[in-house]
Amino acid sequence: MPAPNRPLYLDHHATTPPDPRVLAAMRPWWEENFANPASIEHTLGRAAEEAVEQARAHIAELIGAEAREIVLTSGATEANNLAIKGVARFARANPDLRFAASQGTDRRRIITAATEHKCVLESVRDLAAEGFEPVILPVDANGLLRPDALREAVDDRTLLVSIMAVNNEIGVIQDLAALGAVAKQHGALFHTDAAQAAGRIPLDVQAIQADLLSLSAHKMYGPKGIGALYVRRRPRVRLAPLFSGGGQERGLRSGTLPAPLVVGFGEAARIAAIEGMLDTGRIAGQRDRFLNALRAAIPGIELNAPDAPRVAGNASVVFPGGATAQAIMEAAPGLCVSTGSACSSAEVEPSYVLRAIGLDEARARATLRIGIGRFTSPADVDRAAAMLGQAWAQATSGTSRAAE
Repeated sequence: MPAPNRPLYLDHHATTPPDPRVLAAMRPWWEENFANPASIEHTLGRAAEEAVEQARAHIAELIGAEAREIVLTSGATEANNLAIKGVARFARANPDLRFAASQGTDRRRIITAATEHKCVLESVRDLAAEGFEPVILPVDANGLLRPDALREAVDDRTLLVSIMAVNNEIGVIQDLAALGAVAKQHGALFHTDAAQAAGRIPLDVQAIQADLLSLSAHKMYGPKGIGALYVRRRPRVRLAPLFSGGGQERGLRSGTLPAPLVVGFGEAARIAAIEGMLDTGRIAGQRDRFLNALRAAIPGIELNAPDAPRVAGNASVVFPGGATAQAIMEAAPGLCVSTGSACSSAEVEPSYVLRAIGLDEARARATLRIGIGRFTSPADVDRAAAMLGQAWAQATSGTSRAAE
């Protein structure tokens, strides 16, 4: 039970609190058995390896993959870098092994969308210096990449298409099955950043025809510092590793595996596979309750991307009256929400995601991202709506006085 004076946390897109069951699963691997999972010469090492492999199986099950298709990483940022740069660098170094059906085709085009996470956008742009052709596609006013728009960009020169499953700011859900089918029409590989999707919506790598899929434990009530990349085995996807080392994770990601974090990730995935749909229904109800209370308190407040499918806990809202989101946050210090991506929150410029869906600078600066989660109660959302209503009144009052 949170302490009475503890800030109210509604920033579940930035990170989620670890589930108590995850913490309990991790603890023995910090204390009772701290062995290196690669030390299989002795009993403790073999036990740690077995725990890691059991966790790997739970992670794979969550997305409909095989355990041996899961490469453990430090998080989704590393997984995205490994997917995009790994595919490109292997293709460049091994032109005859790129695609069995497309030998002789010079595949240099890498396609993504303007609303992707910074680590995807920057990875794609970085590859321009290595001779690849980055293509950044616009999205519509609801933040969706239409299959027809992708179809116009994909051709036989396309190596990889990378489209996120769920946007980390506005919460919209892309039609991955349709987009993956377009990528496959020209023999391109298909990658999706599913960090914000896993545990929130059903994911099946076969149904969406994914070749690569990135995950992050701390977005699904697991620990920070651990993630994974699904790498399809049949037909095999080939990657160049990002760095050299001892050859762990089939040579794709060297480094000692942190057994406690891996176990926590596996437990979070196990819970999500069993309880994810129950979570979704409950959280959607809390989100609707919150929005109704917020609309009653603040006439004229608007939801970004209102016509798009979105994850249950997301509410990206534009406040009316000229007050900025930053001013509203400062007027509600007991509430943890954000203006956008946690990776970009220190930037002065308004969110590039909001600008990409057509918001002008004033509306982008008046937007708050609210993320409701597994442990958010009805009392929490009522309290949050009241706090934001009071904060908005205070901020708009200050704006009015400044204009006089």
